[in-house]
Amino acid sequence: MSRVRTRPTRDDTCEKLFEAAAQVFEEQGTGGASIEAIAAAAGFTRGAFYSNFKSKEELIIAMLEDHVEQSVKRCLDLLAKHKNLADFLEALRTMDRSQQDPLGRSPLLHMEMILFVARAEKRRPELAKRLRARRKLISDIVTATAKNGGRDAALNPEWTGAIVLALEDGFRLHRLIDPETTPADSFLRAITDLQRAIAGSSSQ
Repeated sequence: MSRVRTRPTRDDTCEKLFEAAAQVFEEQGTGGASIEAIAAAAGFTRGAFYSNFKSKEELIIAMLEDHVEQSVKRCLDLLAKHKNLADFLEALRTMDRSQQDPLGRSPLLHMEMILFVARAEKRRPELAKRLRARRKLISDIVTATAKNGGRDAALNPEWTGAIVLALEDGFRLHRLIDPETTPADSFLRAITDLQRAIAGSSSQ
């Protein structure tokens, strides 16, 4: 007879803390949010928080890492099904975003957490590591889709990754400032337009 699990696993606890932290951070900001508030929102004690994370900074780093890991997996899964860049971008645009992690769902939260870590000088190398992982993901997508299309990438894939990521973060910031003229899909629309322009110029 199998035993019924009565206590949540570490993964379950972390997931609840991530969701609770996202809620508290959005309401109070990363600087103003307390560990007690995060633990309470998750339905845990302060001790349960510290059994998983040593500090609020460590929780934020873990959330950023989880966001990057989920983004990489999601994009690679799509790439396995959509070899062509145009098809891949369309699949990315129409995917169900309600299933994304908290940082994927909230541009404000994403930017605020990045700034929080960037201000902590000793933590910047960890943030840079995740930035490079995001750039590499884009570089791999550019390389793979170009190869699947029987051609070389129009630009250096690594540099393209840096450009695309800067464009994404820029549109994310613009949407926070002026959502009326910056639709939620602005970034993907811009990438699609650029992809078509490059494809058109290369065929001439």
